[in-house]
Amino acid sequence: MEEMNIEHGEGSIYGRLYVPEEDAPDSIIILSHGFGGSYRNTEGYAENFAQNGITAFAYDFTGGGSGSRSGGSTTEMSVLTEADDLNTVIDYFQNNAEHAYDKIFLLGESQGGFVSTYAAGTRPDDIDGLVALYPAYVLQDDSRERNPDPESRPETSSIMGISIGKIYDVDAQSFDIYDMMEKYPGKVLIIHGTADSIVPVSYSERAAETFPDAELVKIEGAGHGFYGSAEQEAADKLFTHLQRNWPTADILRRKH
Repeated sequence: MEEMNIEHGEGSIYGRLYVPEEDAPDSIIILSHGFGGSYRNTEGYAENFAQNGITAFAYDFTGGGSGSRSGGSTTEMSVLTEADDLNTVIDYFQNNAEHAYDKIFLLGESQGGFVSTYAAGTRPDDIDGLVALYPAYVLQDDSRERNPDPESRPETSSIMGISIGKIYDVDAQSFDIYDMMEKYPGKVLIIHGTADSIVPVSYSERAAETFPDAELVKIEGAGHGFYGSAEQEAADKLFTHLQRNWPTADILRRKH
């Protein structure tokens, strides 16, 4: 594991690069955490990818949570600022002489799944595959219900105990994430729990019908986030999908 800081504007994006012990293919998967989280939310997946022969990078969004090592404030964060962060990471791993990769895959959980979907839709030629775990495709409807006119809302408010700024709802309502899905032709895997009370699985059902090439796996009884047997089932489904569909499948040394 290598700690990294990728230059971004006047600051940097903190992350951890997990590299297989043996020679790995020229591919990397970039893992994006959910609302209010950090790289720690996805580092378990990153470690498993590295153990299976795939380089992985887990990082903190700027302003992504109170403990973000990328700095920034949650009141300055939105899905579009997070997409800008992700694009910076993608550009780095495409062009940096020391850490350049030919194939780039994205994995995002919850809001990170939303942001990864947006990035894939805006630069489809650069993304070789997408995984979305309980993606927060509901957040635009939530935003419209919470603030139908975001320009007139208070400068700060709160979601699930986390302070957000006006920019959060303004940016959330500035486009339709389902339009972005139609623009990404690559392989997509969506994994969603049937008992998710934060993001109803119906949003992922619609997404699976909207992406040109998507597979939806439902984890029976799982909520927003996977734990215990649900986490193991999700991991098994994930690695089965990778072995079957991704160009890196031949280097996956074992089924997780």
